[in-house]
Amino acid sequence: MNPMAFMKIKGMVEKFKENHPKVPMFFKAASQSIGEGTIIEINVTTAEGKNICTNMKVTKEDLELVEQLKQMM
Repeated sequence: MNPMAFMKIKGMVEKFKENHPKVPMFFKAASQSIGEGTIIEINVTTAEGKNICTNMKVTKEDLELVEQLKQMM
């Protein structure tokens, strides 16, 4: 990865953490409980009040993908 692009992304991530401090804490706590068969649900409410929702059941392959991504970081 281009070092300048990495620094830009790093700065954006830090700003995100400042703006939304509960989100990283949530993901850290949730990640310790996620295993094969866990259901993850994502719910979005737009500024206009429209609700969009989906869910997924975590598979072995999903967990393998996450591990590969962790190793890349």
